[in-house]
Amino acid sequence: MSVSSVSPVVSAGHLSATAWWGVAGTVALLVDAIMRLAPIAAEPLMQGGLSGSALVAYVAAIGFMAYVEGYRGFQLRFSPRVVARALAIGRAPWWCAPLAPVYCMGMVHATRRRLVGTWCLIAGIIAMVVMIRWLPQPWRGAIDAGVVVGLSWGSISILVEAARAVSGRVPEIDPDLPA
Repeated sequence: MSVSSVSPVVSAGHLSATAWWGVAGTVALLVDAIMRLAPIAAEPLMQGGLSGSALVAYVAAIGFMAYVEGYRGFQLRFSPRVVARALAIGRAPWWCAPLAPVYCMGMVHATRRRLVGTWCLIAGIIAMVVMIRWLPQPWRGAIDAGVVVGLSWGSISILVEAARAVSGRVPEIDPDLPA
């Protein structure tokens, strides 16, 4: 499906309720993860500060995750696709409406490549979460701080993309819908 074929779904700065459900549900999942990770990320700072090497790791993790996860992963790829798929949900099968957040994330009703990529990414994230849980503080806190920054960037970028779509600027990304 071409990018331009998504635009007829947007009319007069309006997104359907189902599209908003997809966008809001996706952001809510990210915010939930942020809220669960933020206390763990702040723990090393609350325990009396960080040593020199721990402080470097903390700042490096934040910078790395802001760029890789926040900017490259979310802002350039995931967020525009979430909104593009939200805009196209009106043409999806009926069962996609109640699953709008999952649909918008590309976990259902997508091209084979998108489905494989999305589910492999989820499996990788789960594996990383399991491994990172075994790290002691302050190292776990440093990684979690980076993830909090990346997820926050992602949440904001989804909302910005949705606001742009309401104003008529459709994301220029393929929503990866099946033929």
